[in-house]
Amino acid sequence: MSEELKNKVFKIVDLLEYQEGAVVSREIIRKDTGTVTIFAFDKGEGLSEHTAPFDAMVQVIDGKAEIIISGKKNIVNSGEMIIMPANDPHALNALEPFKMVLTMIRS
Repeated sequence: MSEELKNKVFKIVDLLEYQEGAVVSREIIRKDTGTVTIFAFDKGEGLSEHTAPFDAMVQVIDGKAEIIISGKKNIVNSGEMIIMPANDPHALNALEPFKMVLTMIRS
Protein backbone atom coordinates (compact mmCIF):
# COMPACT_ATOMS: atom_id res chain seq x y z
CA MET A 1 0.00 0.00 0.00
CA SER A 2 1.18 3.48 -0.73
CA GLU A 3 2.53 4.76 2.58
CA GLU A 4 1.15 8.28 2.10
CA LEU A 5 -2.39 6.85 1.90
CA LYS A 6 -2.31 4.76 5.07
CA ASN A 7 -4.67 5.80 7.84
CA LYS A 8 -5.93 8.88 5.94
CA VAL A 9 -9.21 9.97 4.39
CA PHE A 10 -8.95 10.93 0.73
CA LYS A 11 -11.04 11.22 -2.43
CA ILE A 12 -9.99 8.37 -4.68
CA VAL A 13 -10.99 10.33 -7.81
CA ASP A 14 -8.30 12.91 -6.92
CA LEU A 15 -5.44 10.39 -6.65
CA LEU A 16 -4.79 10.29 -10.39
CA GLU A 17 -4.97 12.99 -13.07
CA TYR A 18 -5.94 12.56 -16.70
CA GLN A 19 -3.14 12.77 -19.27
CA GLU A 20 -3.90 13.73 -22.85
CA GLY A 21 -3.91 10.74 -25.19
CA ALA A 22 -2.97 8.29 -22.46
CA VAL A 23 -4.00 5.67 -19.96
CA VAL A 24 -2.37 6.11 -16.56
CA SER A 25 -2.59 3.94 -13.46
CA ARG A 26 -1.63 3.90 -9.82
CA GLU A 27 -1.56 0.80 -7.68
CA ILE A 28 -3.11 1.46 -4.27
CA ILE A 29 -2.84 -2.01 -2.68
CA ARG A 30 -0.77 -5.03 -3.68
CA LYS A 31 -1.08 -8.26 -1.72
CA ASP A 32 -0.65 -11.92 -2.62
CA THR A 33 -4.44 -12.18 -2.45
CA GLY A 34 -5.16 -9.32 -4.85
CA THR A 35 -4.67 -5.74 -5.97
CA VAL A 36 -6.54 -2.44 -6.07
CA THR A 37 -5.49 -0.10 -8.88
CA ILE A 38 -6.93 3.18 -10.13
CA PHE A 39 -6.84 4.10 -13.82
CA ALA A 40 -7.49 7.31 -15.75
CA PHE A 41 -8.30 7.01 -19.47
CA ASP A 42 -8.42 9.96 -21.84
CA LYS A 43 -11.34 9.98 -24.29
CA GLY A 44 -10.77 7.46 -27.08
CA GLU A 45 -8.19 5.48 -25.12
CA GLY A 46 -8.73 1.92 -23.94
CA LEU A 47 -7.41 -1.56 -23.32
CA SER A 48 -7.55 -4.11 -26.12
CA GLU A 49 -9.26 -7.44 -25.61
CA HIS A 50 -7.50 -9.69 -23.12
CA THR A 51 -8.28 -12.20 -20.37
CA ALA A 52 -7.31 -12.46 -16.72
CA PRO A 53 -7.15 -15.62 -14.61
CA PHE A 54 -9.18 -14.04 -11.78
CA ASP A 55 -12.48 -12.19 -11.37
CA ALA A 56 -12.07 -8.41 -11.49
CA MET A 57 -14.45 -5.69 -10.34
CA VAL A 58 -14.47 -2.34 -12.14
CA GLN A 59 -15.96 0.69 -10.36
CA VAL A 60 -16.25 3.77 -12.58
CA ILE A 61 -15.60 6.82 -10.39
CA ASP A 62 -15.66 9.52 -13.09
CA GLY A 63 -16.92 9.67 -16.66
CA LYS A 64 -18.26 6.87 -18.87
CA ALA A 65 -16.78 3.74 -20.44
CA GLU A 66 -17.75 0.94 -22.77
CA ILE A 67 -16.69 -2.37 -21.25
CA ILE A 68 -17.02 -5.37 -23.55
CA ILE A 69 -17.15 -8.80 -21.88
CA SER A 70 -17.32 -11.91 -24.09
CA GLY A 71 -18.57 -9.74 -26.97
CA LYS A 72 -21.35 -8.02 -24.95
CA LYS A 73 -21.07 -4.23 -24.83
CA ASN A 74 -21.83 -2.58 -21.49
CA ILE A 75 -21.98 1.17 -20.86
CA VAL A 76 -20.76 1.89 -17.34
CA ASN A 77 -21.18 5.39 -15.87
CA SER A 78 -19.71 7.13 -12.86
CA GLY A 79 -21.04 5.50 -9.71
CA GLU A 80 -21.64 2.14 -11.42
CA MET A 81 -19.66 -1.10 -11.40
CA ILE A 82 -19.34 -4.34 -13.34
CA ILE A 83 -17.65 -7.65 -12.63
CA MET A 84 -15.46 -9.16 -15.34
CA PRO A 85 -15.41 -12.96 -14.81
CA ALA A 86 -12.15 -14.87 -14.80
CA ASN A 87 -10.99 -16.09 -18.21
CA ASP A 88 -13.71 -14.18 -20.15
CA PRO A 89 -12.24 -11.92 -22.85
CA HIS A 90 -12.83 -8.25 -22.10
CA ALA A 91 -11.85 -4.81 -23.42
CA LEU A 92 -12.39 -1.20 -22.32
CA ASN A 93 -13.00 1.97 -24.33
CA ALA A 94 -13.26 5.51 -22.96
CA LEU A 95 -16.40 7.14 -24.37
CA GLU A 96 -15.27 10.26 -22.51
CA PRO A 97 -12.42 10.74 -20.05
CA PHE A 98 -13.06 8.26 -17.27
CA LYS A 99 -11.49 6.94 -14.09
CA MET A 100 -11.99 3.52 -12.58
CA VAL A 101 -10.96 1.42 -9.62
CA LEU A 102 -9.96 -2.14 -10.57
CA THR A 103 -10.11 -4.67 -7.76
CA MET A 104 -8.70 -8.10 -8.59
CA ILE A 105 -9.00 -10.97 -6.12
CA ARG A 106 -6.54 -13.80 -6.72
CA SER A 107 -8.29 -16.96 -5.59
